[in-house]
Amino acid sequence: MATKLIFAVILILSLGLFVYSLGRLIKMIKVGKPESRSGNIPARLKNLFIYGILNAKLFRKKFAGILHVCIFWGFLVLLLMVIEGFMQIFFPEFTFAFTGFFYNIITGTEDLFGGLVLVAASISLVRRFIGTPERLKKVDLHSRLDAAFILFLIIMIMLTMFGSNIEKILLGESTGFRPVSKSISGLFSGSSFELMQVFLWAHNIIILFFLNYLPYSKHLHVLTSLPNVYLSNINIDDKNILKPMNFEDESITQYGARDVQDLSWKQILDGFTCTECGRCTEACPANSTGKLLNPKLIVTQIRKRAHDKEAVDDKTLVAGYISPQELWACTTCAACVEECPVMIDHVTSIVDMRRNLAMMESDFPQELNTVFRNLENNESPWAFGSESREEWIEEFLNEYPENTLVKMSEAGNADNVDVLFWVGCAGAFDKRYRNVTKSFAKIMSKAKIKFGVLGREEKCNGDTARRLGNEFLAQQFITSNIETFRKYNVKKVVVTCPHCLHSLKNEYKKSGLELEVHHHSEYIASLLKDGKIRTVKPLNEKITYHDSCYLGRYNSIYNSPREIVRAVEGAELIEMSRSESKGFCCGAGGGRMFMEETEGKRVNIERTEEAIGTGASTVATACPFCMTMLSDGIKAKEKSDEVKIKDIAEILLMSIQTNLYI
Repeated sequence: MATKLIFAVILILSLGLFVYSLGRLIKMIKVGKPESRSGNIPARLKNLFIYGILNAKLFRKKFAGILHVCIFWGFLVLLLMVIEGFMQIFFPEFTFAFTGFFYNIITGTEDLFGGLVLVAASISLVRRFIGTPERLKKVDLHSRLDAAFILFLIIMIMLTMFGSNIEKILLGESTGFRPVSKSISGLFSGSSFELMQVFLWAHNIIILFFLNYLPYSKHLHVLTSLPNVYLSNINIDDKNILKPMNFEDESITQYGARDVQDLSWKQILDGFTCTECGRCTEACPANSTGKLLNPKLIVTQIRKRAHDKEAVDDKTLVAGYISPQELWACTTCAACVEECPVMIDHVTSIVDMRRNLAMMESDFPQELNTVFRNLENNESPWAFGSESREEWIEEFLNEYPENTLVKMSEAGNADNVDVLFWVGCAGAFDKRYRNVTKSFAKIMSKAKIKFGVLGREEKCNGDTARRLGNEFLAQQFITSNIETFRKYNVKKVVVTCPHCLHSLKNEYKKSGLELEVHHHSEYIASLLKDGKIRTVKPLNEKITYHDSCYLGRYNSIYNSPREIVRAVEGAELIEMSRSESKGFCCGAGGGRMFMEETEGKRVNIERTEEAIGTGASTVATACPFCMTMLSDGIKAKEKSDEVKIKDIAEILLMSIQTNLYI
């Protein structure tokens, strides 16, 4: 009776402390701004099952994924046995044997998974000190010891469980189907010691200690990962979308995030969910080329600041915990988001902090003064006026008289054209990329597609300003462009720039405009499929395709550019080691196109070296920024005579008609 009373007190105190710790955690999370995450329930449940229960993202690192999944699924399976163990302190004869045949399934599964957990946790513990992956070495000593201690506790939970089961078998008690425990028990046959109660008590006490240690450990993700996955916007309608700010609300005095209370509660929850696995750090192009930015530290510093908020009032998240230098190094490529197994959105938090720097502190790299001035004066990041937006049109009309181009000012309404071709700033102003614009226009003309263009009525889509934190300027462009789209009743748009694609297709929705938007790779692939164009000239070239981050990770378009290359007879497609969802950034996203890169190795050089390493004679691109960065990389490596950078439209045009000027 006394032992039962003692355990009852321990259990009540442990559960009470756990509830207190959860309340403290919730209080810290609620410091953040309100945000609705209640919609898209079917999609959220799907995410929860695929990425939460099945741990799909963990298998992007196969060995580590197998180890973690063994531990995770093992704990899920062991929950019933944990309950049984607690009950047996009060009622020694209690088991779930009343479930009949199902009890054998329960015990057999528990036994097998218990063995897997023990092996996986042991290997993981060793890997923390021997053969440690580089991504796990980039953690402080406290975090490494914390991880080791958690793994030690897991091992002890498994050992005491097996110890209790083995004792029951040796004593001839009914234990259900336990093949692992029975095999081990053979090693102790004939032993006279009885430690079943010791093992049972130790097992339960360690579980209660483990439960109460978690809220103060980096392994808090054991509790928060499933809720975080369910509440994530990744892989549903709001994937990688930056939401507009309300500048009409006069009660708002802080724009962007200066401290944790300026972030949403979900962004703070991200901080408490970080597993510190380092996958984001390993994938980050800035970090892997020697920049100060570490995506993992961005979210863990949010967690640290949330912990410190009440005690430390003389510091803020930005500057006090995270430096502007880190924030401006981000290319917003979303490689960190793609790799994160618990669906943390690093990029949105980074941009929110950039918003504070840009709009509240005017603390941004000096070269951005020119970019913002160009955007304000020329409605483009380039130093060209709106009249220059039509220069490519005149060139195109002269080069290819048999065209189907129509100016919207003459068409009057989008119903009079098949599609609106949104040219974009690079497509109109960048001399090299103008050729891509004209190549795509020639392909559409060849396919008898009547396409409209806005000419000087087109303005920057707002992506550059928005990713650089100047949301006020971005919304000016968005509002103006929406008025133009509505003026011509535009419903269907095709673009050559992935940044334009993402803004017009996904982010303009948040400002009230729904558009059907296609990237030119999708559009060309559909023209090929429908037989409206066909290749006639073989190109005997080795081609490697560089995935644009905003086309791939942001919009999941990986196949259509490759389909175009494969459609060209004689073209051999060679993949880089980092491709598709694991593709390496060119270094231009997030406004980095217009910033100097003075820290570490240049990102575009890293990617260029990888492209050259394939032995390809042509690097295919599908983005103006990627083309510029890789072209600069080829020049820097002095490989211009050996390797050419071409857009997929240029490659296809060479094959479908040989008498067109390229």
